[in-house]
Amino acid sequence: MTFNRTAVVTGASQGIGKACGIGLLKAGWNTVFLGRRLDKLQQAIAEAGNVQAGVLALACDVSKVEQVEAAFDATISRFGRIDLLFNNAGVNPRPGTIDQIPLNEWEQTLATNLHGAYLCARAAFARMKAQQPRGGRIINNGSIAAHTPRPLSVPYAVSKHAITGLTKCLSLDGREFDIACGQIDIGNVRTELTVPMTQGMRQANGELRPEPVFELSHVVEAVLYMANLPPEANVQFMTVMATKMPFIGRG
Repeated sequence: MTFNRTAVVTGASQGIGKACGIGLLKAGWNTVFLGRRLDKLQQAIAEAGNVQAGVLALACDVSKVEQVEAAFDATISRFGRIDLLFNNAGVNPRPGTIDQIPLNEWEQTLATNLHGAYLCARAAFARMKAQQPRGGRIINNGSIAAHTPRPLSVPYAVSKHAITGLTKCLSLDGREFDIACGQIDIGNVRTELTVPMTQGMRQANGELRPEPVFELSHVVEAVLYMANLPPEANVQFMTVMATKMPFIGRG
């Protein structure tokens, strides 16, 4: 078969995942859109317009191993290989101190942000090892919270700190199999989920202050740069953020 690059994007029905899925598709990647709601995935694909690359929408809860394995099997069946996983799916629970956050919200956050990322990386890694030519690339969506948490964000911050460990382990273990792994940490990008940032976010001193945001197109450009590198090059960690957001010197 003709060698074409194939990407799998999780959390592809909205926000960063949707934008990056469309960006990859327009750049000529066969692209698989994964998310819980098939109708929203199909709407996202429709927004891409007419493209030459192949595209597939698959309903998948990344926290469920059976659904993840089935989605990656379907990808191989359709396109023959997997060259890129953008491990993006994530949730952010309501703010609160550790004693205020319901245990089910803690568990749900870890189930998607960490367990889901682990299951998808596991599925991609196994198939990248086995395919010919072997190898591929995994890009984990970390967060500024992978380095410095916001107040009242224990579940999200813990899950994103763990993603950094996952990235380092996959990067190390993948060398033998020509699998590269890097992480993009994003801060204050404008999406439908980040509107509150422009209205007032809690700071370390307890104040509420509006924060600057930047356009989603720059995240797409960054992910495409990482994805399009040759196998012998890798971006280990990239931070893309609003220039004046409170991160360096936060507090």
